[in-house]
Amino acid sequence: QVQLAESGGGLVQAGGSLRLSCAVSGRTFSNFGMGWFRQAPGKEREFVAAITRTGSTVYADSLKDRFTISGDSAKNTVYLQMNSLKPEDTAVYYCARSTYSNYAVRPPSTPSIYDYWGQGTQVTVSS
Repeated sequence: QVQLAESGGGLVQAGGSLRLSCAVSGRTFSNFGMGWFRQAPGKEREFVAAITRTGSTVYADSLKDRFTISGDSAKNTVYLQMNSLKPEDTAVYYCARSTYSNYAVRPPSTPSIYDYWGQGTQVTVSS
């Protein structure tokens, strides 16, 4: 049974930084794609960043200058470093695992290609 557990969320002032962690248990994540999504109150789930099965990184265009995704296979953990945070970054952040690789058909930003999701961690950015 695969389990994903996010941590590292919290309250931060605008301009600050946070690093989210996603610990993957059950199977090593190095054989899979891993993604981060977020959902703000009243809004749909939004793609943030992903590491594909080939090891490439993909970002939402609006976030790529401030957010960085990385992975540590020895710790079976994926990270999301978030810098220069803004109040509009306030959301619940989720990590997810994918076995999909036909990115020409469905890119890594597609929520439906992810089969396991964590419970999420709240990030609140105050102005």
